[in-house]
Amino acid sequence: MDLRIFTEPQQGATYDDLLAVARTAEELGFDAFFRSDHYVGMGTPGLPGPTDAWITLAGLARDTSRIRLGTLMTSATFRLPGPLAIAVAGVDQMSGGRVELGLGAGWMVGEHTAYGIPFPDTGERFDRLEEQLAVITGLWRTPAGEGFSHDGQHYRLTDSPALPKPTQTPHPPILVGGKGKRRTPLLAARYADEFNIPFESIETTVDLFARVRAACRTEGRDPDSLIYSNALVVCCGADEAEVRRRADAIGRAPDELRANGLAGTPAEVVDRISAYAEAGCQRVYLQVLDLSDLAHLELIAAEVMPRLG
Repeated sequence: MDLRIFTEPQQGATYDDLLAVARTAEELGFDAFFRSDHYVGMGTPGLPGPTDAWITLAGLARDTSRIRLGTLMTSATFRLPGPLAIAVAGVDQMSGGRVELGLGAGWMVGEHTAYGIPFPDTGERFDRLEEQLAVITGLWRTPAGEGFSHDGQHYRLTDSPALPKPTQTPHPPILVGGKGKRRTPLLAARYADEFNIPFESIETTVDLFARVRAACRTEGRDPDSLIYSNALVVCCGADEAEVRRRADAIGRAPDELRANGLAGTPAEVVDRISAYAEAGCQRVYLQVLDLSDLAHLELIAAEVMPRLG
């Protein structure tokens, strides 16, 4: 079971805060450091203010050496696919081939209105997401020296040089995720290296993984060629007092976290992750909400990670 650290910087974090978490995660042996892509805090003023996902990851690409880096999820509403392909390829080069692109349709209307970003209806957002996946993978897969064109409903590219190329070949891993029951599984089957479910129960996990596997078979793809993952909030403590202290720090109740995430003692967290593994999960993104609590990562690395094999 791969364990990855997943942060929500829009809730309040500087680059130095994120760097401290990323370097600690790297030193402790976590597989990857991921961050969200949001411009407005949720239930918080989010001081000192938002940081851009790919600018942050570019910095981390140079300030770390081993850990993989990525987004859950970059919003397709925030960027044009051509410039996004350029940015991600550049960060992949800067990291020596450690980048992964999670791409989603976008959902938080408030951050769009706050920063003047158009927010189409759900159908159009998914149409744009599908085209962005086609454009980005098309640009990256185009052989050097050849051009790439795309005549879509929302994006039109004519004889693009399709440069630069990422370090990873054919391209950085692409993550598609969400809770949609029709279009999301189909997009995952067509374009993704990994399918991710954010903050859902084991029962829903079983259902959504099955839908992606069925979509793969429809598309003529081996369902086992994808990685299946979950993102879940984590709140682990050496004892109940520490669990409660960490839950209080993020404004949550221990019982609620146990029901909806990965909470409790290391043994409890291991049992919960194991239950997701039985449902088909191969990788867990541990949503860490208190970025100042590096001892939390140390406890998980020492007492949870070794028990998962």
